[in-house]
Amino acid sequence: MYGRTSCGYQRYRCKICKNTYTFHNRKNKNFNERKWFELWITEGYSARQLVNISHRGIWKIKKILSFWMNRKPDKVFLNCHNIKYLLFDGTYFKHENCLMALIDNSNGKIVNHKYCIRENYEYAKSIFEEARGSGIKPIAITVDGNTSVIRAIKDVWSCIIIQRCLAHIQRQGLSWLRRKPKLESSQRLRCILLSVTKIKNENDKKLFLNAFHRWEKKYGKSVSLLSSKDKVFSDLKATRNLLINALPDMFHYLKDKNIPSTTNKIEGYFSRLKIIYRQHRGLLKSRRKTFFEWYIYFKN
Repeated sequence: MYGRTSCGYQRYRCKICKNTYTFHNRKNKNFNERKWFELWITEGYSARQLVNISHRGIWKIKKILSFWMNRKPDKVFLNCHNIKYLLFDGTYFKHENCLMALIDNSNGKIVNHKYCIRENYEYAKSIFEEARGSGIKPIAITVDGNTSVIRAIKDVWSCIIIQRCLAHIQRQGLSWLRRKPKLESSQRLRCILLSVTKIKNENDKKLFLNAFHRWEKKYGKSVSLLSSKDKVFSDLKATRNLLINALPDMFHYLKDKNIPSTTNKIEGYFSRLKIIYRQHRGLLKSRRKTFFEWYIYFKN
């Protein structure tokens, strides 16, 4: 050892040639600097904020961010054999591309994801096939009412239990019926929809089904005969059909408490991701996919 450099690095001196030198572990240095990149990804810190925290120059912070954004994260291996209850949903960014994610309900970790053009059968099926290839044999999955996604699930896992998200059913139905509907049939159906997310046991289920069957007996036939050209009438018919089609898969969670009744957990995940994403408004479109991959990697 031969003292230290002006930057604080340990200096060594050769006993033969008397020259001094230092050692630099570039790989270790990059991984030590990755903590600033992780804060930029997961907390939404700006480059200026990282300058104040790290006491490094703006050029150095930008170099660190660029270094890691030009690389892809390592693959995270999960214990796929223990994953039995899943959630699936997709979200759009600025009405452009879509991020679809498959989440393990027990720990909230992303099992598989894909950043693609839209939420359709082909992309959804590829996510499920990759998950099946990893050894995942789920018991149940909770999804919204996207028919193409449900078809893809059945094609990959034919015996799986599909739970319809109650929050999506309620939200979609209420939006179609409006806040203050004028038709008596719409008013009654709106009251029934408001109780959907409050069903916690078999007794609540029985009360809900009885209320809907009474509504169907009184208004169902007349509603089905309404004109589809009128916006109000067509939305009322759509709400009725929504409930009728969803009923077979609405109450699986009452028989198995591990099945989530809503996709709120994954929607909360997307909500936090979008908050962070909006703080990086200057992010290039070509780097969006890499940004989402790093975010999921750090969160997992």
